[in-house]
Amino acid sequence: MKKVNVIGGGLAGSEACYFLLKQGYEVHLYEKRPLKMTPAHHTGLLGELVCSNSLKSKRLDNACGLLKEEMSHLGSIMMEAARLTEVPSGNALSVDREQFAKKITSILCSFSNFHLHHEDVKEPKDGVTIIATGPLTSDDLAAYLSKQIGQDSLFFFDASAPIVKKDSINMNIAYRKARYDQGDDSYINCPFSKEEYEKFYYELTHAELAMLHDFDKNYFEGCMPIEVMAKRGPETLRFGPMKPKGLQMMDRPKAYAVVQLRQDNMFGDLYNIVGFQTNLTYPEQKRVFRMIPGLENAEFVRYGLMHKNIYICSPLILENNLSMKTNSNVFLAGQLIGVEGYVESAAMGILAGIYAFEKLENKHFKELPLNTMIGSLKNYIIHANPKDFSPMNANFGIFYGANQTSREELANKSLKLIDEWKESINVK
Repeated sequence: MKKVNVIGGGLAGSEACYFLLKQGYEVHLYEKRPLKMTPAHHTGLLGELVCSNSLKSKRLDNACGLLKEEMSHLGSIMMEAARLTEVPSGNALSVDREQFAKKITSILCSFSNFHLHHEDVKEPKDGVTIIATGPLTSDDLAAYLSKQIGQDSLFFFDASAPIVKKDSINMNIAYRKARYDQGDDSYINCPFSKEEYEKFYYELTHAELAMLHDFDKNYFEGCMPIEVMAKRGPETLRFGPMKPKGLQMMDRPKAYAVVQLRQDNMFGDLYNIVGFQTNLTYPEQKRVFRMIPGLENAEFVRYGLMHKNIYICSPLILENNLSMKTNSNVFLAGQLIGVEGYVESAAMGILAGIYAFEKLENKHFKELPLNTMIGSLKNYIIHANPKDFSPMNANFGIFYGANQTSREELANKSLKLIDEWKESINVK
Protein backbone atom coordinates (compact mmCIF):
# COMPACT_ATOMS: atom_id res chain seq x y z
CA MET A 1 0.00 0.00 0.00
CA LYS A 2 1.41 3.38 -1.01
CA LYS A 3 1.92 5.93 1.76
CA VAL A 4 1.21 9.67 1.98
CA ASN A 5 1.97 12.07 4.83
CA VAL A 6 -0.32 14.96 5.72
CA ILE A 7 0.78 17.63 8.19
CA GLY A 8 -2.06 19.56 9.81
CA GLY A 9 -5.49 18.32 10.90
CA GLY A 10 -7.63 21.31 10.02
CA LEU A 11 -10.19 21.37 7.22
CA ALA A 12 -7.65 21.28 4.39
CA GLY A 13 -5.65 18.44 5.92
CA SER A 14 -8.82 16.49 6.70
CA GLU A 15 -10.04 16.85 3.12
CA ALA A 16 -6.70 15.67 1.72
CA CYS A 17 -6.70 12.68 4.07
CA TYR A 18 -10.28 11.73 3.22
CA PHE A 19 -9.68 11.79 -0.52
CA LEU A 20 -6.49 9.70 -0.30
CA LEU A 21 -8.00 7.22 2.16
CA LYS A 22 -10.85 6.56 -0.28
CA GLN A 23 -8.29 5.83 -2.99
CA GLY A 24 -6.80 3.14 -0.74
CA TYR A 25 -3.64 4.93 0.37
CA GLU A 26 -2.01 4.55 3.76
CA VAL A 27 -2.32 8.05 5.20
CA HIS A 28 -0.27 9.33 8.14
CA LEU A 29 -1.69 12.55 9.58
CA TYR A 30 0.52 14.61 11.88
CA GLU A 31 -1.36 17.07 14.12
CA LYS A 32 0.32 18.91 17.00
CA ARG A 33 -2.91 19.37 18.97
CA PRO A 34 -3.61 18.58 21.78
CA LEU A 35 0.09 17.99 22.50
CA LYS A 36 0.73 21.63 21.62
CA MET A 37 -2.26 23.97 21.39
CA THR A 38 -2.59 27.12 19.29
CA PRO A 39 -3.89 30.53 20.46
CA ALA A 40 -7.23 29.93 18.67
CA HIS A 41 -8.06 26.22 19.09
CA HIS A 42 -9.95 24.77 22.05
CA THR A 43 -9.78 21.00 21.33
CA GLY A 44 -7.59 18.35 19.76
CA LEU A 45 -10.34 17.38 17.30
CA LEU A 46 -9.73 17.34 13.56
CA GLY A 47 -11.46 19.98 11.45
CA GLU A 48 -12.13 22.29 14.41
CA LEU A 49 -13.71 25.64 13.46
CA VAL A 50 -11.85 28.37 15.32
CA CYS A 51 -13.85 31.46 14.35
CA SER A 52 -17.46 31.49 13.13
CA ASN A 53 -19.62 28.38 12.97
CA SER A 54 -20.96 29.52 9.58
CA LEU A 55 -19.82 28.04 6.26
CA LYS A 56 -21.62 30.91 4.51
CA SER A 57 -24.41 30.83 1.93
CA LYS A 58 -26.09 27.70 0.60
CA ARG A 59 -27.33 29.48 -2.52
CA LEU A 60 -25.81 28.50 -5.87
CA ASP A 61 -25.91 32.12 -7.06
CA ASN A 62 -23.47 32.90 -4.23
CA ALA A 63 -19.76 32.26 -4.87
CA CYS A 64 -19.19 30.32 -1.64
CA GLY A 65 -22.46 28.44 -2.12
CA LEU A 66 -21.33 27.29 -5.55
CA LEU A 67 -17.89 26.36 -4.19
CA LYS A 68 -19.49 24.15 -1.53
CA GLU A 69 -21.63 22.38 -4.13
CA GLU A 70 -18.57 21.76 -6.32
CA MET A 71 -16.83 20.28 -3.29
CA SER A 72 -19.82 18.02 -2.64
CA HIS A 73 -19.47 16.68 -6.17
CA LEU A 74 -15.80 15.94 -5.41
CA GLY A 75 -16.67 14.02 -2.21
CA SER A 76 -15.95 16.57 0.53
CA ILE A 77 -15.73 15.40 4.14
CA MET A 78 -16.52 18.94 5.27
CA MET A 79 -19.82 18.89 3.42
CA GLU A 80 -20.64 15.38 4.66
CA ALA A 81 -20.05 16.42 8.27
CA ALA A 82 -21.88 19.74 7.83
CA ARG A 83 -25.06 18.07 6.62
CA LEU A 84 -25.07 15.87 9.72
CA THR A 85 -24.44 18.71 12.20
CA GLU A 86 -26.29 21.65 10.62
CA VAL A 87 -28.03 24.22 12.83
CA PRO A 88 -30.68 26.74 11.68
CA SER A 89 -29.26 29.92 10.12
CA GLY A 90 -31.49 30.93 7.24
CA ASN A 91 -29.82 30.79 3.84
CA ALA A 92 -26.43 30.08 5.40
CA LEU A 93 -24.93 26.67 6.22
CA SER A 94 -23.98 26.76 9.89
CA VAL A 95 -22.99 23.88 12.13
CA ASP A 96 -22.63 22.78 15.72
CA ARG A 97 -18.88 23.34 15.81
CA GLU A 98 -18.12 20.62 18.40
CA GLN A 99 -20.27 17.95 16.76
CA PHE A 100 -18.92 18.95 13.34
CA ALA A 101 -15.30 18.38 14.41
CA LYS A 102 -16.23 15.15 16.20
CA LYS A 103 -17.90 13.87 13.03
CA ILE A 104 -14.84 14.64 10.87
CA THR A 105 -12.56 12.97 13.43
CA SER A 106 -14.83 9.92 13.63
CA ILE A 107 -15.05 9.49 9.85
CA LEU A 108 -11.28 9.66 9.35
CA CYS A 109 -10.51 7.38 12.29
CA SER A 110 -12.94 4.78 10.93
CA PHE A 111 -10.47 3.95 8.12
CA SER A 112 -8.05 1.13 8.93
CA ASN A 113 -5.46 2.77 6.64
CA PHE A 114 -5.53 6.02 8.65
CA HIS A 115 -2.79 6.72 11.20
CA LEU A 116 -2.98 9.78 13.47
CA HIS A 117 0.21 11.08 15.09
CA HIS A 118 0.20 13.89 17.65
CA GLU A 119 3.48 15.54 16.82
CA ASP A 120 4.72 19.09 16.19
CA VAL A 121 6.43 18.50 12.84
CA LYS A 122 9.34 20.78 12.03
CA GLU A 123 9.85 19.81 8.38
CA PRO A 124 8.25 17.50 5.78
CA LYS A 125 8.46 13.75 6.26
CA ASP A 126 10.16 11.53 3.68
CA GLY A 127 8.07 10.77 0.60
CA VAL A 128 5.03 12.60 -0.71
CA THR A 129 3.84 15.07 1.93
CA ILE A 130 0.97 17.55 2.03
CA ILE A 131 1.51 20.51 4.35
CA ALA A 132 -1.85 21.93 5.42
CA THR A 133 -0.94 23.50 8.75
CA GLY A 134 -3.05 26.57 8.11
CA PRO A 135 -2.59 30.13 9.31
CA LEU A 136 -1.38 28.98 12.74
CA THR A 137 1.62 27.05 11.40
CA SER A 138 4.18 26.44 14.15
CA ASP A 139 7.29 28.60 14.26
CA ASP A 140 9.68 25.78 13.35
CA LEU A 141 7.74 24.66 10.28
CA ALA A 142 7.20 28.28 9.22
CA ALA A 143 10.97 28.80 9.50
CA TYR A 144 11.55 25.73 7.30
CA LEU A 145 9.18 27.08 4.65
CA SER A 146 10.77 30.53 4.77
CA LYS A 147 14.20 28.99 4.26
CA GLN A 148 12.97 26.90 1.32
CA ILE A 149 11.35 29.82 -0.47
CA GLY A 150 13.99 32.38 0.39
CA GLN A 151 11.64 34.86 2.03
CA ASP A 152 9.66 35.37 5.21
CA SER A 153 6.06 34.23 5.32
CA LEU A 154 3.42 36.91 4.99
CA PHE A 155 0.75 37.37 7.64
CA PHE A 156 -2.41 39.16 8.69
CA PHE A 157 -4.41 39.32 11.91
CA ASP A 158 -7.68 37.41 12.21
CA ALA A 159 -10.30 37.43 14.96
CA SER A 160 -13.24 35.46 16.33
CA ALA A 161 -16.51 36.55 17.97
CA PRO A 162 -17.87 35.86 21.48
CA ILE A 163 -20.44 33.14 22.26
CA VAL A 164 -23.17 33.57 24.89
CA LYS A 165 -25.74 31.34 26.56
CA LYS A 166 -29.19 31.60 25.00
CA ASP A 167 -31.00 31.61 28.35
CA SER A 168 -29.04 34.72 29.37
CA ILE A 169 -30.48 36.73 26.44
CA ASN A 170 -33.37 38.99 27.45
CA MET A 171 -36.11 38.01 24.99
CA ASN A 172 -38.35 40.79 26.31
CA ILE A 173 -36.01 43.09 24.37
CA ALA A 174 -34.49 40.78 21.75
CA TYR A 175 -36.69 39.08 19.16
CA ARG A 176 -36.58 36.48 16.42
CA LYS A 177 -37.04 37.69 12.86
CA ALA A 178 -35.72 36.94 9.41
CA ARG A 179 -34.25 39.83 7.46
CA TYR A 180 -36.82 41.00 4.89
CA ASP A 181 -39.31 38.40 6.27
CA GLN A 182 -37.75 35.56 4.28
CA GLY A 183 -39.59 32.97 6.36
CA ASP A 184 -36.78 31.97 8.72
CA ASP A 185 -36.51 33.15 12.33
CA SER A 186 -33.30 31.36 13.30
CA TYR A 187 -31.47 34.60 14.20
CA ILE A 188 -32.02 36.53 17.44
CA ASN A 189 -32.04 40.32 16.97
CA CYS A 190 -31.04 42.97 19.51
CA PRO A 191 -32.38 46.45 18.53
CA PHE A 192 -30.75 49.79 19.43
CA SER A 193 -32.30 53.21 19.76
CA LYS A 194 -30.14 56.06 18.49
CA GLU A 195 -29.16 57.04 22.03
CA GLU A 196 -28.24 53.45 22.94
CA TYR A 197 -26.19 53.09 19.79
CA GLU A 198 -24.24 56.32 20.36
CA LYS A 199 -23.34 55.28 23.92
CA PHE A 200 -22.33 51.80 22.74
CA TYR A 201 -20.28 53.24 19.87
CA TYR A 202 -18.35 55.53 22.21
CA GLU A 203 -17.51 52.75 24.67
CA LEU A 204 -16.58 50.33 21.88
CA THR A 205 -14.16 52.76 20.25
CA HIS A 206 -12.57 53.70 23.59
CA ALA A 207 -12.34 50.21 25.11
CA GLU A 208 -9.05 48.59 26.11
CA LEU A 209 -7.43 46.27 23.57
CA ALA A 210 -5.53 43.06 24.26
CA MET A 211 -1.83 43.20 23.44
CA LEU A 212 -0.62 41.63 20.20
CA HIS A 213 2.93 40.70 19.31
CA ASP A 214 4.11 42.04 15.93
CA PHE A 215 1.04 44.26 15.84
CA ASP A 216 0.96 46.29 12.64
CA LYS A 217 -2.77 46.61 11.90
CA ASN A 218 -2.45 44.18 9.00
CA TYR A 219 -6.05 42.95 9.15
CA PHE A 220 -7.96 40.85 6.68
CA GLU A 221 -10.96 42.84 5.45
CA GLY A 222 -13.26 39.82 5.57
CA CYS A 223 -12.78 39.29 9.32
CA MET A 224 -12.02 42.74 10.72
CA PRO A 225 -12.35 43.36 14.48
CA ILE A 226 -15.59 45.18 15.26
CA GLU A 227 -13.75 47.95 17.14
CA VAL A 228 -11.42 48.58 14.19
CA MET A 229 -14.36 48.75 11.78
CA ALA A 230 -16.15 51.15 14.15
CA LYS A 231 -13.23 53.59 14.12
CA ARG A 232 -13.78 54.14 10.40
CA GLY A 233 -16.79 56.25 11.37
CA PRO A 234 -19.99 56.09 13.46
CA GLU A 235 -22.13 55.01 10.49
CA THR A 236 -19.86 52.13 9.42
CA LEU A 237 -21.44 49.55 11.72
CA ARG A 238 -24.98 50.68 10.84
CA PHE A 239 -24.29 49.86 7.21
CA GLY A 240 -22.32 46.70 8.07
CA PRO A 241 -22.81 44.05 10.78
CA MET A 242 -25.37 46.18 12.67
CA LYS A 243 -27.52 47.03 9.65
CA PRO A 244 -31.17 47.38 10.76
CA LYS A 245 -32.68 47.19 7.28
CA GLY A 246 -35.21 44.36 6.93
CA LEU A 247 -35.28 43.63 10.67
CA GLN A 248 -37.95 46.08 11.83
CA MET A 249 -40.90 44.95 13.97
CA MET A 250 -44.35 46.44 13.40
CA ASP A 251 -45.19 46.64 17.12
CA ARG A 252 -41.90 48.23 18.18
CA PRO A 253 -40.15 51.57 17.64
CA LYS A 254 -37.94 51.63 14.55
CA ALA A 255 -34.50 50.24 15.37
CA TYR A 256 -31.53 52.54 14.71
CA ALA A 257 -29.15 49.56 14.60
CA VAL A 258 -29.45 45.81 15.20
CA VAL A 259 -27.03 43.16 16.46
CA GLN A 260 -27.80 39.60 15.34
CA LEU A 261 -26.97 36.36 17.14
CA ARG A 262 -26.73 33.01 15.36
CA GLN A 263 -27.23 29.54 16.86
CA ASP A 264 -23.85 27.94 17.54
CA ASN A 265 -24.72 24.36 18.47
CA MET A 266 -27.34 21.72 17.67
CA PHE A 267 -28.84 21.79 21.18
CA GLY A 268 -29.60 25.46 20.65
CA ASP A 269 -28.35 26.80 23.99
CA LEU A 270 -25.37 28.75 22.63
CA TYR A 271 -25.40 31.76 20.27
CA ASN A 272 -22.54 33.73 18.73
CA ILE A 273 -22.63 37.49 18.14
CA VAL A 274 -22.56 37.81 14.35
CA GLY A 275 -19.81 40.04 12.96
CA PHE A 276 -18.37 40.84 16.39
CA GLN A 277 -14.85 39.53 15.91
CA THR A 278 -12.80 41.43 18.44
CA ASN A 279 -9.47 42.11 20.11
CA LEU A 280 -10.92 43.75 23.24
CA THR A 281 -9.69 42.39 26.56
CA TYR A 282 -12.02 39.84 28.13
CA PRO A 283 -13.26 42.24 30.87
CA GLU A 284 -13.92 44.90 28.24
CA GLN A 285 -15.85 42.46 26.05
CA LYS A 286 -18.08 41.63 29.01
CA ARG A 287 -18.57 45.31 29.88
CA VAL A 288 -19.08 46.74 26.39
CA PHE A 289 -21.06 43.90 24.80
CA ARG A 290 -23.45 43.84 27.75
CA MET A 291 -24.45 47.33 26.54
CA ILE A 292 -26.18 45.60 23.61
CA PRO A 293 -29.93 45.72 24.35
CA GLY A 294 -31.01 42.24 25.42
CA LEU A 295 -27.48 41.20 26.43
CA GLU A 296 -27.31 43.18 29.67
CA ASN A 297 -27.02 39.92 31.64
CA ALA A 298 -25.30 37.85 28.95
CA GLU A 299 -23.22 34.90 30.14
CA PHE A 300 -20.16 34.44 27.95
CA VAL A 301 -19.01 30.86 27.39
CA ARG A 302 -16.27 31.94 25.01
CA TYR A 303 -14.76 35.37 24.47
CA GLY A 304 -13.57 36.68 21.13
CA LEU A 305 -9.85 36.73 20.43
CA MET A 306 -7.34 37.73 17.79
CA HIS A 307 -4.43 35.75 16.38
CA LYS A 308 -1.76 36.06 13.73
CA ASN A 309 -2.37 34.16 10.48
CA ILE A 310 0.56 33.10 8.32
CA TYR A 311 0.40 32.60 4.56
CA ILE A 312 2.96 32.27 1.78
CA CYS A 313 3.31 34.11 -1.52
CA SER A 314 2.04 31.19 -3.60
CA PRO A 315 2.63 32.70 -7.09
CA LEU A 316 6.37 32.61 -6.37
CA ILE A 317 6.42 29.25 -4.64
CA LEU A 318 3.88 26.81 -6.07
CA GLU A 319 3.51 24.91 -9.32
CA ASN A 320 0.11 24.50 -10.97
CA ASN A 321 -0.46 21.27 -9.02
CA LEU A 322 0.21 22.97 -5.64
CA SER A 323 3.62 21.33 -5.25
CA MET A 324 6.61 23.42 -4.22
CA LYS A 325 8.91 24.58 -6.99
CA THR A 326 11.85 23.60 -4.79
CA ASN A 327 10.52 20.12 -3.93
CA SER A 328 7.96 18.35 -6.12
CA ASN A 329 7.22 15.81 -3.35
CA VAL A 330 5.83 18.52 -1.07
CA PHE A 331 2.33 19.91 -1.70
CA LEU A 332 0.82 22.87 0.17
CA ALA A 333 -2.86 23.44 0.86
CA GLY A 334 -5.41 25.42 2.83
CA GLN A 335 -5.17 28.93 4.22
CA LEU A 336 -1.39 28.63 4.29
CA ILE A 337 -1.33 29.14 0.50
CA GLY A 338 -3.36 32.35 0.53
CA VAL A 339 -7.03 31.50 0.47
CA GLU A 340 -9.26 32.95 3.17
CA GLY A 341 -12.19 31.12 4.72
CA TYR A 342 -13.17 27.67 5.94
CA VAL A 343 -14.66 26.54 2.65
CA GLU A 344 -11.85 27.91 0.49
CA SER A 345 -9.27 26.22 2.72
CA ALA A 346 -11.07 22.88 2.55
CA ALA A 347 -11.38 23.16 -1.25
CA MET A 348 -7.62 23.52 -1.61
CA GLY A 349 -7.20 20.47 0.62
CA ILE A 350 -9.25 18.37 -1.80
CA LEU A 351 -7.12 19.60 -4.70
CA ALA A 352 -3.87 18.86 -2.89
CA GLY A 353 -5.10 15.32 -2.25
CA ILE A 354 -6.01 14.87 -5.91
CA TYR A 355 -2.71 16.27 -7.16
CA ALA A 356 -0.70 14.11 -4.75
CA PHE A 357 -2.67 11.11 -6.00
CA GLU A 358 -1.85 12.01 -9.62
CA LYS A 359 1.85 12.19 -8.77
CA LEU A 360 1.85 8.87 -6.93
CA GLU A 361 -0.01 7.19 -9.78
CA ASN A 362 2.25 8.82 -12.40
CA LYS A 363 -0.81 10.34 -14.00
CA HIS A 364 -0.62 13.32 -16.34
CA PHE A 365 -1.60 16.56 -14.57
CA LYS A 366 -5.05 17.63 -15.73
CA GLU A 367 -5.90 21.29 -15.17
CA LEU A 368 -9.18 22.27 -13.54
CA PRO A 369 -11.61 24.16 -15.78
CA LEU A 370 -11.25 27.90 -15.11
CA ASN A 371 -14.99 28.43 -15.33
CA THR A 372 -15.53 26.60 -12.04
CA MET A 373 -15.26 28.34 -8.68
CA ILE A 374 -12.61 25.97 -7.35
CA GLY A 375 -10.63 26.28 -10.59
CA SER A 376 -10.84 30.08 -10.51
CA LEU A 377 -9.67 30.19 -6.89
CA LYS A 378 -6.71 27.92 -7.60
CA ASN A 379 -5.86 29.97 -10.68
CA TYR A 380 -5.73 33.13 -8.56
CA ILE A 381 -3.43 31.47 -6.03
CA ILE A 382 -0.95 30.44 -8.71
CA HIS A 383 -1.09 33.39 -11.10
CA ALA A 384 -1.82 36.49 -9.00
CA ASN A 385 0.66 39.35 -9.02
CA PRO A 386 3.17 38.46 -6.27
CA LYS A 387 3.83 42.13 -5.53
CA ASP A 388 0.39 42.62 -4.00
CA PHE A 389 -0.63 39.04 -3.23
CA SER A 390 -3.12 38.78 -0.36
CA PRO A 391 -5.63 36.16 0.91
CA MET A 392 -8.64 35.63 -1.35
CA ASN A 393 -12.20 34.46 -0.72
CA ALA A 394 -14.32 32.73 -3.35
CA ASN A 395 -15.96 35.45 -5.46
CA PHE A 396 -17.30 35.95 -8.95
CA GLY A 397 -14.71 38.66 -9.58
CA ILE A 398 -12.07 35.97 -10.19
CA PHE A 399 -14.45 33.59 -11.99
CA TYR A 400 -13.74 33.22 -15.70
CA GLY A 401 -16.67 34.45 -17.81
CA ALA A 402 -18.88 35.28 -14.80
CA ASN A 403 -20.36 38.37 -16.47
CA GLN A 404 -21.34 36.58 -19.66
CA THR A 405 -24.27 34.51 -18.36
CA SER A 406 -26.80 34.27 -15.53
CA ARG A 407 -25.64 32.90 -12.19
CA GLU A 408 -27.98 29.92 -12.56
CA GLU A 409 -26.54 28.98 -15.96
CA LEU A 410 -23.04 29.59 -14.66
CA ALA A 411 -23.60 27.28 -11.66
CA ASN A 412 -25.13 24.49 -13.76
CA LYS A 413 -22.26 24.63 -16.25
CA SER A 414 -19.68 24.74 -13.47
CA LEU A 415 -21.07 21.62 -11.76
CA LYS A 416 -21.21 19.78 -15.08
CA LEU A 417 -17.54 20.64 -15.71
CA ILE A 418 -16.57 19.47 -12.21
CA ASP A 419 -18.28 16.12 -12.81
CA GLU A 420 -16.55 15.72 -16.17
CA TRP A 421 -13.16 16.64 -14.66
CA LYS A 422 -13.61 14.14 -11.80
CA GLU A 423 -14.53 11.40 -14.28
CA SER A 424 -11.50 12.21 -16.46
CA ILE A 425 -9.03 11.75 -13.57
CA ASN A 426 -10.72 8.45 -12.61
CA VAL A 427 -11.02 8.80 -8.84
CA LYS A 428 -13.49 7.47 -6.28
